[in-house]
Amino acid sequence: MDTENKMQKAIENLKARLVNIRAGRANPSMLNGVMVEYYGSLTPIQSLANITVPEARQLMIKPFDISCLKNIERGINEANLGLTPNNNGEVIMITIPELTEDKRKEYVKMAKNIGEETKVTLRNIRQDANNEIKREEMPEDEEKKELNKIQDLINKYNKIVDDELKNKENELMSI
Repeated sequence: MDTENKMQKAIENLKARLVNIRAGRANPSMLNGVMVEYYGSLTPIQSLANITVPEARQLMIKPFDISCLKNIERGINEANLGLTPNNNGEVIMITIPELTEDKRKEYVKMAKNIGEETKVTLRNIRQDANNEIKREEMPEDEEKKELNKIQDLINKYNKIVDDELKNKENELMSI
């Protein structure tokens, strides 16, 4: 069913966006979107270096080409992630700062906004599906059955959104 595929994509988008909200633990995906100047063109940092997590609150960036180390450092600073890269000449180490209570609450609020946007997207998908069903000429009882199927789908996906948000909130608020 096309409607369910669209809803599934909305959930995948939600998960991808929630991953980028940091929880005080190091995660290579924190650097998604960081672009680095490399031979005159902007390149994603993942294409230029291995990003590993040697400790729970530390990222290590080891470039494939040592000559781009300074550019990687500059790219991280320009991304305004609130992270300070330390360049030792071979690798860049980033220590993830401990989150304050206020920052945690701010991130929870951000996560809830993302969740609400996802629910709006799901409602729009439901509306489109309902309009499609109503446009088709079918017996009333069959139409009602189809509309109920769509409602069951949105209930299922709204629960997934709520569960994802609850998990993210627990992750953010745990110290």
